[in-house]
Amino acid sequence: MGSLSNHKNHHDTNLMDQCDQVVVLMVPFPAQGHLNQLLQLSCLISSYKLPVHYVGSAIHNRQAKTRSNGLNPNDVAKIHFHDIPTPPFDSPPPNPNSSTKFPEHLQPVWDAMLNLRKPIGCYLQEISKKSRRVIIIHDPMMSVVVQEVSTIPNAESYAFNCLSAFSLVSLSSKALDKLFPIQLPKDLPSLEDYIPDKAQYFVSLQSEPSSYRDGDLYNTCRLIEAPCLDLLEKEEIVEKRKSWAIGPILPAKLSFKRQHKCLEWLDKHEPKSVIYVSFGTTTSLSDEEIKELALGLEKSKVKFIWVLRDADKGDVFDGKVRRAELPEGFEERVEGVGMVVRDWAPQPEILAHPSTGGFMSHCGWNSCIESITMGVPIAAWPMHSDQPSNTIFITEILKTGLVVREWTQRRELVKASTIQNAVERLMVSEEGDEIRKRAEELAATVRQATQEGGASRLELDSFIDHIMR
Repeated sequence: MGSLSNHKNHHDTNLMDQCDQVVVLMVPFPAQGHLNQLLQLSCLISSYKLPVHYVGSAIHNRQAKTRSNGLNPNDVAKIHFHDIPTPPFDSPPPNPNSSTKFPEHLQPVWDAMLNLRKPIGCYLQEISKKSRRVIIIHDPMMSVVVQEVSTIPNAESYAFNCLSAFSLVSLSSKALDKLFPIQLPKDLPSLEDYIPDKAQYFVSLQSEPSSYRDGDLYNTCRLIEAPCLDLLEKEEIVEKRKSWAIGPILPAKLSFKRQHKCLEWLDKHEPKSVIYVSFGTTTSLSDEEIKELALGLEKSKVKFIWVLRDADKGDVFDGKVRRAELPEGFEERVEGVGMVVRDWAPQPEILAHPSTGGFMSHCGWNSCIESITMGVPIAAWPMHSDQPSNTIFITEILKTGLVVREWTQRRELVKASTIQNAVERLMVSEEGDEIRKRAEELAATVRQATQEGGASRLELDSFIDHIMR
């Protein structure tokens, strides 16, 4: 009899422990730059000994895990991945010859995500019964899907912004010229400039449900974006929302899971001699653009690693991917000087490598924050969305990069001579050395912010205290 009552007491204590818990649910948007940042954040929050559930479709959970660049596998193993049944969706290939670079081919998968509202609502109900408090951290583009949070008394939600504060301000207001002592371009793009109607409609659906959130998290650092963060916070104070700038959320120590062949190749070259060329996971180059880029790199005689891949499809595992053609004999001619990578490349590890001295980039915020953290200057070539405003932030405000192609010339083919010129300026000129020096100084400041007692670390601690209250 005694053993049975002991067992019952043990069971009750277990239940009480469970009910005493604060549980965190991550709801990412299904695009690589978003999946990635929420997984990095999951590992950070989990390091505070909180249970973290990463909630999404089976395909995108698998994508997040297989591409967990730089994260320690042991940290990823502590995250509870929860696959939500998702209706089948089309996964068409990207169109490299499209008149805009926006990844319209991903629209079917985004539309399919709207069906997750009910299953995520049920999952939330279930978890809320077993926990003292449920914290949802969601991508702003998933506000529709998590809106049941407003019906659950012990649940609250926070939007995690995967964009720079500068971009968010430049998209929502014209107050930038008051914030910065520079002549900002008159033609700062608006949402309508580069987002097709269907995607704009998807964005507009998030508007009302996003008002249910209790606060905001930003993958940026107050030391570099204070004026913009202050402006965003002013708008939120009225609604009694708090916000925390906790970035960069990259792990302080990158985990080199496996030695990718490009890292071995980098080992053979002298410090800061290689430019890394990659346009992210939502950009596809046309055959013509690839030819000009190849010739520009070859003529510059600067060492390079070039990740040549099409944009991700909605389902990155469904095989069939276009293999872009390079000019005949190109790879033989650049052997030893350049390397073309056609598979998934470990970007944070490449940027952290001592041989990497520059980054030709589309300036997605993920890539920007990684290059800022690693102290690598950028040759900026914006393609769509927030990338033109990030380019201004990097080149005009932080002054840690230069522009390859102006946004106003986005409809024109960028010639090999333009590319050669940008590469040489960044990699083998006094101007490039100055930019690199600034990038390295900024990196030291930003990295310091994530250490114990640093600005971003204090904000993360404050957020954890807030949700544990």
